[in-house]
Amino acid sequence: MRVAVFGGSFNPIHTGHALIAASVAESGEADEVWLMVSPQNPLKQDRMLMPEIVRFRLAAKVTEMCKGVKASDFEFYLPRPSYTYNTLCKLKEKFPEDQFILLIGSDNWKIFDKWMNSDKIISEFGVLIYQRPDDPATGPFPEGVKVIENVPQMLVSSTLIRERLKKGEDIRFLVPDVIYNEVKSIFNEQQLT
Repeated sequence: MRVAVFGGSFNPIHTGHALIAASVAESGEADEVWLMVSPQNPLKQDRMLMPEIVRFRLAAKVTEMCKGVKASDFEFYLPRPSYTYNTLCKLKEKFPEDQFILLIGSDNWKIFDKWMNSDKIISEFGVLIYQRPDDPATGPFPEGVKVIENVPQMLVSSTLIRERLKKGEDIRFLVPDVIYNEVKSIFNEQQLT
């Protein structure tokens, strides 16, 4: 099975995440997409995060509605901070019958050279890029890197959601209905904005 690993903090997961993952699962580029909830992103160590188990639970609720998409807490059991190359190697070790490929946005592609072992990620696993409308990636791309066409583009981010919550603005339609009330409650109670 070919699995696209879509990593992130998902703080919180939003409609854009779900739409991208579902679109990639339907594209034929992967048999499944795994939302890899990261306990600690090495490039974002100073951010306030909801507890990892809460972020995973919310992601799992959303993925129940997306065919071919699963939430994964695999990184919770690995050393921290979470380095993508290490995660991919451990996935390959645990699931040797599967083929893993990294799924990232074009904004992350532009800083991909800052990722640990970025060259090995490309050569050993490969990278699928979905375009972000505010920051598209342009080629040429090295062998092992592919831009996925026909993935819907949305200008929504977890940062935008947290900012709107901080201002008391509504986030309806930015997060899936199944988690809307819970996200509002968590952020209002814990002031994680």
